[in-house]
Amino acid sequence: MFDAHVHLIDPRFPLIENEGFIPPPFTIADYRKRMSRFDIDGGAVVSGSFQGTDQGFLRAALAELGDNWVGVTNLHPEISDAQIVELSKAGVRALRFNLKRAAGDIVELTMLALRVYELARWHVELYIDGSMLGSLEPVISKLPALSVDHMGMSDECLPYLLNLVDRGAKVKASGFGRVSMDVRTALRRIHTVNPGALMFGSDLPGTRAGRPFRDADVELIGEVIGSDVHRVLEDNARAFYGLPVKAHPPEASPPTRPLPMIGQPTLRLGRTDLP
Repeated sequence: MFDAHVHLIDPRFPLIENEGFIPPPFTIADYRKRMSRFDIDGGAVVSGSFQGTDQGFLRAALAELGDNWVGVTNLHPEISDAQIVELSKAGVRALRFNLKRAAGDIVELTMLALRVYELARWHVELYIDGSMLGSLEPVISKLPALSVDHMGMSDECLPYLLNLVDRGAKVKASGFGRVSMDVRTALRRIHTVNPGALMFGSDLPGTRAGRPFRDADVELIGEVIGSDVHRVLEDNARAFYGLPVKAHPPEASPPTRPLPMIGQPTLRLGRTDLP
């Protein structure tokens, strides 16, 4: 499995109070222990609003986790081209816009997104309240590559989200404890529009969520998606983050059933009876 949305909170690095909130630590060891039931062999570490534009924790995490992990980061608009290239070499693959918990000049952010795409082919990941998707769609549609966190958060956004999916946007099947929507219906409709869109994410540790990730969330995805579940749990995200997609063994075909016998079997003739 590839976990496309993980927050790591390393107490060795500075945290910024956000709306009066500072999260408790959640280290790589904590994550591995929590997900020990699953065969996790890669993922995306996502910078939170409480980490600001600090890159120290992200560099350290990616160095420890290894090549199958990538980073999603917050950037200051005035970051230099050279710094972006260095972060890309360290494994960062995407720029995050937190439009739910952090204000920002959308035009300035769009210009930054276009710059990092030109330099390093990073895409943008949006954490946004669904009610904002419709009003921002003219700007969002200008982004060259895009994913939306937590399925857009609400049923209200689903028509706009499906329109973006139809044009190639990806959607994280994550944060089921954050959303105010019918998760099964949203998963099914997104997958129907584009089977390559959904990407599983645990959203651990689930800070400020109504409830954190449950093992049953993976089972729910499997029930809704069916035989395509490997795409949601691994392949779609690997392809989007520029990592090799693993080959999957073909599903075993059911054994061929013998044809039913019709009539009496033909009697064998002896050699001496042949004309």
